[in-house]
Amino acid sequence: MYAQCPECLTVFSFDSATVAQSHGSVACGKCGATFDCLPTLTEELPEETYETLPVHPTSPAPPVLMMSVVRASDDDAVQAPLFSHGPDTPEPDAHGLPSFAQLKRLPERPRQALRWALACAALVLLLGVQLVWAERRALMQNAQFGPLLRTTCEELGCSLPLVPDVAKLQLISRDVRPHPSVPGALMISATVRNNARFAQPYPVITITLSDLDGNRVAMRRFRPSDYLDDPVLRAKGLAPGASAALVFEVKDPGKNAVAFEFGFQ
Repeated sequence: MYAQCPECLTVFSFDSATVAQSHGSVACGKCGATFDCLPTLTEELPEETYETLPVHPTSPAPPVLMMSVVRASDDDAVQAPLFSHGPDTPEPDAHGLPSFAQLKRLPERPRQALRWALACAALVLLLGVQLVWAERRALMQNAQFGPLLRTTCEELGCSLPLVPDVAKLQLISRDVRPHPSVPGALMISATVRNNARFAQPYPVITITLSDLDGNRVAMRRFRPSDYLDDPVLRAKGLAPGASAALVFEVKDPGKNAVAFEFGFQ
C-alpha cells in the first residue's frame, strides 16, 4: 500500500497493519509532517509519470459493505446482552439494570438538615463557653449572672477562680497597740467583712501611719501570705458575708505616728 505526504510529496510504502495501528494518521519520515494517509491510499502506483497521487473523493454517507467473507449461521448467532459482565462491570439488579443505571437513594434532607443544625448548635455552644470563660470575672461580679454561673459550675463539678471586689470589703474594727513581746514593734488588728455575694480572695492590705498634720510617717503593704500562714485558707478565700480577724506586726515608727489608715488592693 502507498500514500503520499501532502507537504513534501514523498510517496511511502507500508502495510495495512500500519494504517490500522494509527487509524490512518502517520508521520512523514522526510519532513516530519503528520498527515492522514487515507485520502491518497492506493494499492498500486500509477503507470504513467505522476507528481501527486490521486485523492479519493469523499462520500457523504459511509459505504455499505456487501461482500461478506464469513457469515455466522442462525444456530451460531449469539444475541449479545445489553450489558456485558466483565470483571469491572457492576452487577445488575433484579430488573436487569446495572448499579450505575439504578436510581440512587439520596440522603434524606431532614436528616441532613438535622445534622447541620446539631453541628451549628455545638459550635455556638463552644463559642459561648469560650466567651463565658474569657469574661468570667465580670460575669461573676454581676448580680444576675454571677449566682447562675456559680450554681452551674457546682453542678458540673468545676471550680471558678476567686474574683476580687475590694469595694465590697468593709473594715469593721481596728486597733493599734504596742507589741506585747517584741520591743519597738506595734501590733495592729483589724476585722474585715466580705459584703459581696461571692467568695473573693484575701486582699492586699495597705497600712499607712501618719502624724498630726496628716503627713505619712510609714506605710507597708501586706500580701495574703504575709498575714495568713494557712495556704488552704488562702485558697478558699473570704466567703460571702464572712468576717476575718487579721493581725499585723509592724515596726514602731515613733511617737510621731498618731493616726493610721487601712486600704484594700
